[in-house]
Amino acid sequence: MSGTTHAATPRRHPRLYDRAAELAAVARLSARVHAGVGGVLFVTGDPGEGRTALLARAVDDFAEISEAEPGAERASRTRAEKPSCTAFRVAAPRHRGPWSGARALFAALAPTPADARRALRLARGEKGLGPSVAELLAGRPALICLDDLHLWDAHSRAALAAAWRDFDRRPFGHPSSGRPEWGGAARPGWLVSVARHHRLPDVPVAETVRLGRLTRDGARALLADLCTAPPPPPVVQRLLDETDGHPGFLVAVARRLTAAQLAGVASLPSPVAEGTVLTEVYGGLLARLPADSRRLLSLVALVALTDRTGDTAGCTAYEVGIESVRSGARATRTPVEALDGLLADGLLNRTGDVLRFEDPFLARAARLSAPAGWRRRVRAAEGPGPMRTAVATRAALTRGENHRAHRLGLAPTTPALAAPARPTTPASAPAGRAPAPVVRGRSQLVRGLAVLAGGPVMDAFEALLQAAEQLRDRAPVEASDARFLAMEAAWAAGDVAACLTALDVGKEARGTERDFADGLTAALTVRLDHARPPLARVVARDGVKDDPRLLLRAGSAALVLGDTTAATRVHARALARARAERRTSLLPRVLEHLAYAELRGGRYSRAAHTAREGLRAAELAGQRNVAAHQHAVLALVASVVGDERAVVEHAGRALETARPHGLVQAATLAEWALARGELGRGLAAQAAARLAPLVRTGPRGGHFALRMLVVPCFVEAAVAADRRAEAAAAAEEYAVWAVQGIDDAAPAQLARCRALLAKGEEPAYWFGEAVRRHDHCANDFERARTLLAYGTWLRRRRRPGVARGPLRDALVTFERAAAEGWAEHARSELRATGGTAGGAVAPVAWGRLTPQQQRIARLVAEGATNREVADRLTLSPRTVDHHLRNVFARLGIRSRVELPGVVGQWDAEG
Repeated sequence: MSGTTHAATPRRHPRLYDRAAELAAVARLSARVHAGVGGVLFVTGDPGEGRTALLARAVDDFAEISEAEPGAERASRTRAEKPSCTAFRVAAPRHRGPWSGARALFAALAPTPADARRALRLARGEKGLGPSVAELLAGRPALICLDDLHLWDAHSRAALAAAWRDFDRRPFGHPSSGRPEWGGAARPGWLVSVARHHRLPDVPVAETVRLGRLTRDGARALLADLCTAPPPPPVVQRLLDETDGHPGFLVAVARRLTAAQLAGVASLPSPVAEGTVLTEVYGGLLARLPADSRRLLSLVALVALTDRTGDTAGCTAYEVGIESVRSGARATRTPVEALDGLLADGLLNRTGDVLRFEDPFLARAARLSAPAGWRRRVRAAEGPGPMRTAVATRAALTRGENHRAHRLGLAPTTPALAAPARPTTPASAPAGRAPAPVVRGRSQLVRGLAVLAGGPVMDAFEALLQAAEQLRDRAPVEASDARFLAMEAAWAAGDVAACLTALDVGKEARGTERDFADGLTAALTVRLDHARPPLARVVARDGVKDDPRLLLRAGSAALVLGDTTAATRVHARALARARAERRTSLLPRVLEHLAYAELRGGRYSRAAHTAREGLRAAELAGQRNVAAHQHAVLALVASVVGDERAVVEHAGRALETARPHGLVQAATLAEWALARGELGRGLAAQAAARLAPLVRTGPRGGHFALRMLVVPCFVEAAVAADRRAEAAAAAEEYAVWAVQGIDDAAPAQLARCRALLAKGEEPAYWFGEAVRRHDHCANDFERARTLLAYGTWLRRRRRPGVARGPLRDALVTFERAAAEGWAEHARSELRATGGTAGGAVAPVAWGRLTPQQQRIARLVAEGATNREVADRLTLSPRTVDHHLRNVFARLGIRSRVELPGVVGQWDAEG
């Protein structure tokens, strides 16, 4: 495709986002062209990142500069009459025969087809491509935009590279060159788009810019431009999270969604970037590959991207051992000779005996293109050979498949597999061959890791426990890791007995392993005095290391001790180390731990930011169980903010995975979030019914580590729902736990529970105690909830003046935390006291009510129902309801609970 700009041609600039540096580079090239100097600019990027859009924008911008110059020639639209300054855009030819690219280029530049054929003959002969281009341009400044150079034929690419190199050294009219001069010494500018994986031509002075993914703001702006109406925040967040800043995916997804889905009325597909979208964005790249290359790339992706049950064991989500690929190639009759070409083109990278996809979207698209019967053949061809097992186990332990329980960091890269080490096999074993128990143990370890990442966690527990037993004598380091991984699986499932079984490390354990096992065993058996010393040693010893594995273990120990400040600090350090070491597969687990630590510490906005990042990382790595936990954290944060849609969406997605996989921990967090959202909307009975099972023990109860954290919320809901006996029983159990020092906010929340359960004037004392104790912990949100409950109790005791202070403090805190649902509750209570909540009801507003409306308002303010008001004033209930709605509208209030404050204010000022 070619494009020639003219003065009379109407244009609309292609809108680009986050491309300021790239547009600046194009502007520099255009300026050089107008100055007669010319130049070469390469633009690289992945499919869908906007290479073609940037070239289209460059053509438009170049034309505007040309038309703005004094004396610019106004040419007609005929091909034979080109303007003095011209921009061309040439796409890659569909057929990649020899010289097909040069033929397309000359067809775009030449006034007639005969001129194009003559230029091609001269370029293929002794003249060369550069002088042929110079003749066609006849000295006119021109910007030549070549799209998808990697899809051009090799002959044309070589000729272009030679012309650019010669162009950089000297003009074609140099006396020693024997070539015709550029007309008027004006050189063209070459703007060339190339796929990121393609090796660029060797042009020493060419400039190169790399397109990348969009920032969050850039992606949000692009989505707004794609939609006729702004989507609601939950929809925007979901689309931005799952497309991960990839503009091509965002455009494809937005175009496929219905108006109802974009408006948040209908549910979004899961995932939003499904197979058709992957094919739309990456299908062109795959389709243009040679058949053998495409088949081999699909095979590598199929073997590398493990299935969700762990039956197909790969190395990481995007890595695989070469031996596994060769085994799959034999089973599917796929030639492996194309591997060198894939490596040369950069579609695959190789480190030692491991092949790796750098682009996760390409890996997913390639896997989708694999024939349907290949998966079965690959599974059948897999065997537990030592080579494959060692490679798979090493990479699997490196990635985050084994990282589940939000408290415990127990699954490191095994030193024996991460780097050369002493052999663990006996001297009697044949060289290069591991004994059968080690082979079986490593195979079970790999399977357990895969299931722990995306399957039923108790299945993972069994596989990992078996692996630990088989590896115990000959590979003790791997056995230790397998044992702790089994404990993680049991923790996620909420099974205390299974946790204790996995922690039974034996007398041979020493150092951190012994302290960690002893400390957690004591904590799980409610012997906290015995748990503190060994866990404190783990924090002190491993919290200063630079190994992310040890940092995670120390952070988990800090969480068990209730030290959220230390836990956040240590997990943040682990995140920094993982990023510095580019351990992208470890990031989901690190971010899961950090998000939970921030949530426990009451830092909700930071927890949400971390959880969103962790969710993206988990989904890219295929770690569904980690993603479920991050959804649960986001649901809890949304319940604080008061975003009802986000609560339902994130909790639903968490439960979608948690229930079938037995993730009791994630399910408890999600149900808690739903209940907090209901309580914030005044649905106390519904919230109490949802929370009651979570505070009970037994198979149908909540997670053992979260039961006590849920109790204060349950007490508040149960008291409001008139389930005081259940609330009192839960509060008494909470009182025993609160004095253990595991949660800084527990003493204050216990006092609030006692205030809610007390009668007479006793609540005043307990509310005062709760506020005082809140001053010694950092959770401002819980303090604001206590102040709201205190102010509400004071108002109902007909002490509005005293109630305004706590209610105003609560309102300010909720507003600062962007907890709009809770802030509105505080405003409503404040208005009911006659105080101002962002603006009081003016007396003149009351004066605008009719006498009938004033009578109805007074009766309702005294507590009468609509039917009682109707009987009193001899009206129908429908008429009372009609008048009451008009009263709300004229007074600027939202509910009948605000009427007592308005009536009291009018009486006081009238």
